[in-house]
Amino acid sequence: MKRVSLVVTLALAAGLSAQAASAQTLKTVKDRGMLSCGVSQGLPGFSTPDDKGNWTGLDVDICRAIAAAVFNDATKIKFVPLSAKDRFTALQSGEIDVLSRNTTWTLSRDTSLGANFTGVTYYDGQGFLVKKSLKVNSALELNSASVCVQTGTTTEQNLADYFKGNNMKYEVIAFATADETIKAYESGRCDVFTSDVSQLYAERLKVANPAEHVVLPEVISKEPLGPMVRHGDDQWFDIVKWTLYAMVGAEELGLTQKNVDEMVKSDKPEVKRAVGTDGNLGEQLGLTKDWMVRIVKAVGNYGESFERNVGSGSKLGIARGLNQLWSKGGIQYAPPIR
Repeated sequence: MKRVSLVVTLALAAGLSAQAASAQTLKTVKDRGMLSCGVSQGLPGFSTPDDKGNWTGLDVDICRAIAAAVFNDATKIKFVPLSAKDRFTALQSGEIDVLSRNTTWTLSRDTSLGANFTGVTYYDGQGFLVKKSLKVNSALELNSASVCVQTGTTTEQNLADYFKGNNMKYEVIAFATADETIKAYESGRCDVFTSDVSQLYAERLKVANPAEHVVLPEVISKEPLGPMVRHGDDQWFDIVKWTLYAMVGAEELGLTQKNVDEMVKSDKPEVKRAVGTDGNLGEQLGLTKDWMVRIVKAVGNYGESFERNVGSGSKLGIARGLNQLWSKGGIQYAPPIR
């Protein structure tokens, strides 16, 4: 009996120790009174500051949603602009609590960086931007082209695979930042700029005459973009993951910034669970019952954030496409909130 008791005691102690370790990031964030969120150095539609330092974008909304869920205040954030090269080090070192910076989810990144992807905020793919004066209508016409790319991304490997697979030659001209890359392309140092299609639309806004440039129709890769957190903290992983799913789930349920206060009164079981009037799902995450209401009030549902930042209500004007809800022909899909 003593041996059994000892085993049980040790198991309980180990469980409590693991539980304490798992809550470390949430406690750190609360004690600090602010979320530290890694974003891009300026990518319209995803994360970019205005001249007063106010950040907006789809990736920024993820940060704001997390802050809203934790603090009930979407402004309690320190935005840390990071280059593609430095973003993972900042997460690994603890400089940031979450990386929300148009980052592609791949196997190697999921296993070798000491980090976890928490979901997909934007389904993307790599494409090509060219000047209309080049009179190119397809990426298959780019044999012997010089191509501007940003280092520290998945772009270079995808580029190599595509050109090799189509028996074409090319010259890579690489730069450390997105700004350097688009400036080099605009100045004529290369024929083509390649990156994720969403980024091409964003970067095209920075050139003098955007209408003189066109994104070619080919999409040559899968680029599921999403937030990352460090390995080893399951509670924080769950909070960031379910913050995204709350935004998608809110759109599925018809919860919006305008109607969420009224929807709190709903008698529908799935809505009651989501808004916290039935059950304790928020507490299971280490948050409050109204965690999802806080998120929707702060940034809206996923569709509202998409349209405002990159969709029809933005300068980018990108169609929802794959990022439409699964029930409307896309592949955005949230696990059940129950």
